[in-house]
Amino acid sequence: MRQYLLKFIYILEGKYKSLVLMVLLFLFVSCLEVLGTGLIGPFISLATNPNSIVQNSFLNSIYQQLSLNSPSQFLLLLGGLVIAIFYLKSFLSFNSQRLIFEFGFRQQGELSARLMHRYLAAPYTFHLSRNSASLIQNVLNETERFSNGVMMPLLTSISNAIVTFALIVLLVNTNAMAMIIIGGILVLSYGLLESSKNKIARWGKEGSDARTEMIRLINHGMGGLKETRIIGCEPYFEGKMEEQINQYSVSGSLALSFTNLPRYVIEAFLITFLIIFTFVFISTNQGNAQNLSSVLGIFALASIRLLPAVGNLLSSINGIRYNAYSLDKIYLDLKELEDVNTRKNPKFIASEGLSGSLLPFKEKIVLANVSYCYPHAEQKSLEQVSLVIRKGESIGLIGKSGAGKTTLVDVILGLLIPQNGDIILDGTSIYPDLRAWQNLIGYVPQSIFLIDDTLERNIAFGVPDQLIDRQRLDKAIVAAQLEELVEQLPHGIDTMVGERGVLLSGGQRQRVGIARALYHEREILVFDEATAALDNETEGLVTEAIKSLSGIKTMIIIAHRFSTIEHCDQIYRLERGKVVEAGSYQEVVERQ
Repeated sequence: MRQYLLKFIYILEGKYKSLVLMVLLFLFVSCLEVLGTGLIGPFISLATNPNSIVQNSFLNSIYQQLSLNSPSQFLLLLGGLVIAIFYLKSFLSFNSQRLIFEFGFRQQGELSARLMHRYLAAPYTFHLSRNSASLIQNVLNETERFSNGVMMPLLTSISNAIVTFALIVLLVNTNAMAMIIIGGILVLSYGLLESSKNKIARWGKEGSDARTEMIRLINHGMGGLKETRIIGCEPYFEGKMEEQINQYSVSGSLALSFTNLPRYVIEAFLITFLIIFTFVFISTNQGNAQNLSSVLGIFALASIRLLPAVGNLLSSINGIRYNAYSLDKIYLDLKELEDVNTRKNPKFIASEGLSGSLLPFKEKIVLANVSYCYPHAEQKSLEQVSLVIRKGESIGLIGKSGAGKTTLVDVILGLLIPQNGDIILDGTSIYPDLRAWQNLIGYVPQSIFLIDDTLERNIAFGVPDQLIDRQRLDKAIVAAQLEELVEQLPHGIDTMVGERGVLLSGGQRQRVGIARALYHEREILVFDEATAALDNETEGLVTEAIKSLSGIKTMIIIAHRFSTIEHCDQIYRLERGKVVEAGSYQEVVERQ
């Protein structure tokens, strides 16, 4: 339990004040609950025997101080007090429940945003080892399960536990015999909880895993819809989806059934206790009708309030156990990413956020003895790589698959931090302000990521509408040779391009990627096999767009087809993570 609470507090960092205030509110409401219920006995006693006010020294002193004319006035005043207390208690109970819900949903949103921030800021290697479906599941579903299934039930449990404890103390003080019976009920209830806790926790994990797998299947089936439709494998994805739906429904229904079981058992036990206690009390207190009516009034009202309080408490505990897996998943991801940030390379002090600063680039970029090894890999992907890129030059990187070209580009992009070596810009290491270095770079991958939005927003990717510079936008469209496309589209740059740019051809998507890099006015452009998936004619159009930038931009090009790098000033051939050959196109490519 201690570890559970520590994880809970870690996830809700900075919210301790709100939690303490809510617990204090629960305590105050519980005091009102006990006070109102406790006054029922004296009220019934006075109602059945008004003269008893004189026999009770405490009530008599209050009666004298209030200077009332008759016991009926005192009874009326006491009744009004009981009513006022219960109305105030109801009002505060409603608002405390509203605060729990408000706090829970607000924390769900903030936790989703916090996870999103951590994932976006996570090292590139973290994403290489994680499936996007699990990240989506955590940001959306697991935060919801944590909020609705852990946090709000936990706060509600605290409230119900305080009320339950206070009412039990009242009942025990009213009649000592109740202590033994209530103790037996609590022990039996605890046994019911413990007998099913492992099953409920297992069902919670199975339900979470099934939801993650459903997201993964949706990504696969819908993401590759064209291939899915042509191959005709819709039944495969539908069958797999049905398996996970069955798994989710079975685990969820079993968990919820067992979660609510204690409430029904407790209800039966408490009613049994109330009836048996009534018979026992009558048989042992014959001739004392006044005391009998007041005690039974307190027990009847307290038992009615105990039914939902104890039932909801036990149900909440089981619900928390069912959703505990969500708490563990969120905690582990937040903790892992926090630990990753604290273990960063000492030379790496990246500025956070979208810093507007730029490193001055006047002469050259030097990669000095750069080595990189992926986590848990046995061999280095890059070993002692050194090269020089002068401002305005175009360099080509060639080599067989697995030679280290993409790893080298990822290092240049700042996505991977080398274990050894350095990248030096005009005599200064890029790592003290990696964000400023990345602000110099535009990246055009083999498969351009396009959002389901307008052409304008895809080119000015990540820029709010009110900040889009139309002059820069038009300039980027011309430089990427997209004028003809814009003229053909029904709404010009305001045309929706579809999910992942499905309404555009491959060559058009690549040129949108080039326009995106140009719009952001990046001095260094990196092309990662940008023409590899294109036909010859389309490749020629994209290559022409790239060549038109020669001498204007500094370009680093990974080549799948050598025609893409004919214009490059320098060619580097990589093999097993090392630069084995360097020179002009004629010296490196044509001589082979």
